[in-house]
Amino acid sequence: MIRGRIQTLILEEQRMNPDLDTLATRLYVTIDDLLIEHPQWAPERPAVGITPKLTDAELLTLAVLQALLGFTSEARFIRHAHTHLRPWFPYLPDRPGYNKRLRHSGELFQHVIASLARACPSFNDDLWLVDSTPVECARSRETVKRSDLAGWATYGYCASHSRFFWGLRLHLITTPSGLPVAYALAGAKTDERDTALDMIALDPELHRRGQILMGDKGYRRADFETELNSAGITFIRPTFGKEPRRPHQRFLRPFRQIIESVNQTLKAQLDLERHGARTRPGVCARVLQRLLALTAAIWHNETTDQPGPSRSLLAYDH
Repeated sequence: MIRGRIQTLILEEQRMNPDLDTLATRLYVTIDDLLIEHPQWAPERPAVGITPKLTDAELLTLAVLQALLGFTSEARFIRHAHTHLRPWFPYLPDRPGYNKRLRHSGELFQHVIASLARACPSFNDDLWLVDSTPVECARSRETVKRSDLAGWATYGYCASHSRFFWGLRLHLITTPSGLPVAYALAGAKTDERDTALDMIALDPELHRRGQILMGDKGYRRADFETELNSAGITFIRPTFGKEPRRPHQRFLRPFRQIIESVNQTLKAQLDLERHGARTRPGVCARVLQRLLALTAAIWHNETTDQPGPSRSLLAYDH
């Protein structure tokens, strides 16, 4: 990708068009600028060696394109890229090199996701939604016994689909626009409330007085609400059993549908359910790849005033 040519294209366009070409171009330039400003974000490399021909900004742009185009196979995507993406990427790696680079770029993914999220107007929304969704990693008993994920991945129960699964849970805190504010991968049996508290505690920017957090009845626990209240966060959840009716109940159903829609976007449109990873770095890379794709689409839609919902991927998933 030639930086000067891309910047010229951006300057020529007074208004961004909601297509994949423009999103990829703008994303590449933004990531490249972030890496110039924060060189410590780049993955560690030997002091002596061959400089990669594919830059880190190009790598993450390729990863987003793969997710948005619906390629669950890296081999198929690389073949597609060699045929159709040559004008954008003068150098394209083979599948093993692409695979290895992605799995060594976990921290870079996280930094870029955080930077794009904070550039979105909706990041400052005073309402958050919290939920978790299964990330299935195996189905056959033989695969479970042989998997490198054993010990991290466990058996769990998905109440939404009334089924057991073996794998992990993706915990998300999002805005009503679907923008990921915080996320975590944990074992299927890890307590949702503890994970939510850990996600908020790890990021000082999430300690906001007057913030509202909305979740389902699975997050009901007295000390969970107490810790949130001490951080200045008000928790809204359904009334349980014979409890007095809690405030703001009428808002629960529409906002619960939003978080379910975000989960469905990740699992269906971005193919998270077909991640196919077999190792810890592989699962992390493929989950981060989908989160970056979703965040990049929302960031582009919001900062260029695109029509329609911010989390819509219709303009980019072809």
